[in-house]
Amino acid sequence: MTKENSNPTRPGAFAALRSFFIRRPSLQCLIWPLAGLGLLVLFNLLFDRAFFEITTRDGNLYGPIMTILRLAVKVMLLATGMTLVIASGGVDLSVGSVMAVAGALVAHLSAQGHWPFVALLGVAALVALVAGAFNGALVAFVGLQPIVATLIMMVLGRGVALSITGGLPISVSDPGLMFLGRGFVAGIPVPILLVLAVVTITAIACRGTALGLFVEAVGDNEAASRLSGVNARGIKLFAYVFCAVCAALAALVAIGDVGRVEPDRLGQMLELDAITAVVVGGTVLTGGRFSLVGSIVGALLIQTLTMTLIRQGMPSDVAPVPKALVIIAVCLLQSPRLRAQLSALRPGARRAGA
Repeated sequence: MTKENSNPTRPGAFAALRSFFIRRPSLQCLIWPLAGLGLLVLFNLLFDRAFFEITTRDGNLYGPIMTILRLAVKVMLLATGMTLVIASGGVDLSVGSVMAVAGALVAHLSAQGHWPFVALLGVAALVALVAGAFNGALVAFVGLQPIVATLIMMVLGRGVALSITGGLPISVSDPGLMFLGRGFVAGIPVPILLVLAVVTITAIACRGTALGLFVEAVGDNEAASRLSGVNARGIKLFAYVFCAVCAALAALVAIGDVGRVEPDRLGQMLELDAITAVVVGGTVLTGGRFSLVGSIVGALLIQTLTMTLIRQGMPSDVAPVPKALVIIAVCLLQSPRLRAQLSALRPGARRAGA
């Protein structure tokens, strides 16, 4: 009897996290995003030593690195939900608008002064459930293309948010929301702890249960997954609802951080950053294989690059150009077709073919 057979692996939270972090395809996906992140760290080490300064005030940690982590939280939350949507064969263009609706409604009710924090959380969750179910139903049951279905919610949601607020900003002063966006626990910003909790729970759910396999199966071949007994429509519906929940959490963090809601700006263009983070992290845009860790690394890469460009004095209207070039480079380096073509150009490969 082999050692592997005599010591079977037992499923559980630890096994799920172990699979989540050391799964071979995930490691392959992480090579180039981590390389890009490493180059940015090296650049700042050489040209901006203050980039790594960490100061402590009132027992709390501050500094450029902490700022990057805190600002990346919104994209990391959106990317976590977007990963499952893309892996299931879809895409969600409405997460920014879902953020706007959830943030606008929560801020509007909070301004009335008699809504407790727990009730505001419930309102945000309800918005997420309705928006996610709307998207999921259009995709899974009606059969609309994901881009079309979520584009409807993207336009509709932004209009609803503007209607709730009358197109005007609303200030937020609820202590619970402020703590969620600006608070600290043991010196660490609460938003960072929140995203760690969400990613960990998602990892355990995807790798400790059959959920991750079902999502990949539906994204790989929906018809075959149905023949195998997988509830493909249910998986798609779940993915869109979960993505909307992540968007609502990002909205709560955002409005708690800045202390106000601007319905025309909250969440604007963040859907593109989330999709970019997922793709840079190695998740296949056509569905199937996915990497949650890769999505988080992709979000950190985007935010670190943005912060580096700003600290180097690059104008904000020019910064997206080098940002796009770096992202394109990482995506190309991850392309299996490009890697195969480069391998074929090596002298050893030519001799073997001859």
